[in-house]
Amino acid sequence: MRSVSEKSERFTESVIRGMTRLCEQHAGVNLAQGFPDFPAPAELKEAAKQAIDADFNQYAVTWGTHDFRHAIAAKVERANGIVYDPDSEITVTCGSTEAMIATLLALVNAGDEIVIFEPFYENYGPDAVLSGATPVYVPLRPPHFTFDIAELRAACSSRTKAIIVNTPHNPSGHVFTRAELEDIAAVCQEVDCLAITDEIYEHIIYDERTHLSLAGLAGMRDRTVTISGLSKTYAVTGWRLAYALAPPRLTAAIRKTHDFLTVGAPHPLQRAGVCALGFPDTYYQELAAAYAARRTILSDALCAAGFRIFVPEGAYYILADISPFGRHDDVEFCQWLVRDIGVAAVPGSSFYRHAGLGRNLVRFAFCKREATLRAAAERLARVPAQLAQV
Repeated sequence: MRSVSEKSERFTESVIRGMTRLCEQHAGVNLAQGFPDFPAPAELKEAAKQAIDADFNQYAVTWGTHDFRHAIAAKVERANGIVYDPDSEITVTCGSTEAMIATLLALVNAGDEIVIFEPFYENYGPDAVLSGATPVYVPLRPPHFTFDIAELRAACSSRTKAIIVNTPHNPSGHVFTRAELEDIAAVCQEVDCLAITDEIYEHIIYDERTHLSLAGLAGMRDRTVTISGLSKTYAVTGWRLAYALAPPRLTAAIRKTHDFLTVGAPHPLQRAGVCALGFPDTYYQELAAAYAARRTILSDALCAAGFRIFVPEGAYYILADISPFGRHDDVEFCQWLVRDIGVAAVPGSSFYRHAGLGRNLVRFAFCKREATLRAAAERLARVPAQLAQV
């Protein structure tokens, strides 16, 4: 008798979270996992405390409280220009990770194909496997991490159920342009498939770029599931609050699946989430400016240490090429980096289906206090000399 499922043997545990554990063992500076080490907004924390004290501590409506869903609808209309019915088109989930797997389990049948751009956030491949789908990959090529429309078309078939789009993109930091999104929209309509977008970094964008939601393009609202949440924008990754936006027929299936996965997201935190979604536009402007400053600190430190970097257009990660050091094993390099230098990063191979495609890359996160980044910079400065001794 097989003791574990075949599905579970087709993917590994999270490399990102594994690097966090390794970092803790070596008392390193954690630039591996994408969580802030600075406080969430004070008014948001106070709202959560008040909700707990007011005894909003039992189950909420499975797909989200009335007030939180209405706050999501108002914020999405204001920020993205798309109107959703909070009663039939919004599902509140336990983080964007649950929103993605709930969506795939709700909409995908065994044998369907899911198109994924690579490099990709590490959850997408396992999510496709768990949902019974076959992942099909389309490369995003450096230095700008754009795709070839011919390759996207060639990856699609009569079995294609959905294309997953992550913008701003983790790990590359690419912000998909209107032209790229229009190409994706055209392919979705040509092959009659869905789009599932992960827009969790939508407010972390640099150099006057603009975030566009694929659902806002002509012909796409009724064939797109848009996923976003509070984790990154409001520095509350541990709250696990996110949402999926979709037309009623898709939302009904997502809600049923979500119900049996997690029942519902934390009630008091949803009450506090209403506060967050009401923040003024200046909050998002200041957020992007603060992350731009952090991007500069880490970019300068990596370049000074001898890494070749790809400057991100959005999100809060930097992909760095380690080949200038004569190194071509990302896993070995990251283990050495945290053990001997005291800085944790993520091996680039974890973002590719074939490990060899990412062997020269490592990912650093800069969603940290400036003091943390400067401490990391001091350690990274030792990389060239230390490598010379290896």
